[in-house]
Amino acid sequence: MTTTTPTLPFDRPDPLEPPPAYARLRDRAPVARVLAPDGRLAWLVTSYDAVAAVLSDRRFGLAPPGAEFPGNDTLFQDGEAHARLRRLVSKAFSPRSLAALRSRVEELAAGHVSAVAGGGPPADLVAELAAPLSITVISELLGVGIDEREHFRALADAASAADFVFGAEEDMAAAAQAWEALGGYAAGLVAAKRKEPGDDLLSSLIAVRDTDDGRLSDTELIAMTTTIVSAGYLSARNAISVGTIRLLAEGRLPTLATADPDQADATVAEVLRMQAGLTGEPFPRYAHEDLELAGVPISAGDLVLVRLEAANRDPGHFPEPDRFLPGRRSSPPLVFGHGPHYCLGAPLARLEVGAALGALARQLPDLRLQHPIDLIEWTWNAVDIGPVALHVTW
Repeated sequence: MTTTTPTLPFDRPDPLEPPPAYARLRDRAPVARVLAPDGRLAWLVTSYDAVAAVLSDRRFGLAPPGAEFPGNDTLFQDGEAHARLRRLVSKAFSPRSLAALRSRVEELAAGHVSAVAGGGPPADLVAELAAPLSITVISELLGVGIDEREHFRALADAASAADFVFGAEEDMAAAAQAWEALGGYAAGLVAAKRKEPGDDLLSSLIAVRDTDDGRLSDTELIAMTTTIVSAGYLSARNAISVGTIRLLAEGRLPTLATADPDQADATVAEVLRMQAGLTGEPFPRYAHEDLELAGVPISAGDLVLVRLEAANRDPGHFPEPDRFLPGRRSSPPLVFGHGPHYCLGAPLARLEVGAALGALARQLPDLRLQHPIDLIEWTWNAVDIGPVALHVTW
């Protein structure tokens, strides 16, 4: 009997829930052969333990074994080059420094929601809250001037729309052009901050020095700036939008208005668990040597795709995984990755989502979707999914 290799992406009948095929594979074949969207053979990893193993095992890399990508000065690389960059960047991008942003992010979120409320219903929360809050936070983080932010957002929108993982070949030229434009802007920003440092993350990165690791070069600083935009803007925008949909669907949004900090954090954590992967799936990995994963032999060079969406619904680690249960007792959700490439901006992302949802709960407790969830139009790429618009009323 001939068995057909399943092809990604799988059908997703409910836009808020993982494809049902993930659960079926997780139960019988947590490491399974699939065809990637571009037709390549790959291994799809769906169990919590196997996903965590791939993300923490240095035998899996972001580049195929032996591949060389000269000029890659980003955190999206392997080995000592990545470790050095991460050591340097973490000195400026520490949880303590990001925690100091809490009051400012909450102020920005409250201001955007106030503007939404003042404009009267209906409203589009993507255009009027999620996107402007996300890009404003990144702009202030990098020290982008107020008069340049519309241009900066246009560059970020164009670059974030690119799918370099499994995008069609005919779209790659436009994607490369968008990233080149963003990189050009970043180069000018780095040069300006070298001349006149400010009280911002980019100026801190420029100032970072280490006896062993030296300092960040201009090309590394430019790459870091574009990485912050690519990793922070689209994912935060989508996380706020999808989190709002989730809480409205669960009837939970008003509870955030009176929740104490621990309850609010637990609610945000559960929102992020249930949408991790939907907004922010890790980049593909490649096996760098022959090995075994969950009893399955993997050959050097094989493409490996992990799915946080599936891992965070693994009933072996999350009892009643499809229920929304803030404060649940479970394994730590794999929300921002795991291992050496764990997201440095995780504290800021949690803060942005929590601030936006809390501001909505306090100022617009009667908020509701203007249209059924199944009528929402979605943007799709290999690592992030979100609504094109989120029309609400109250």
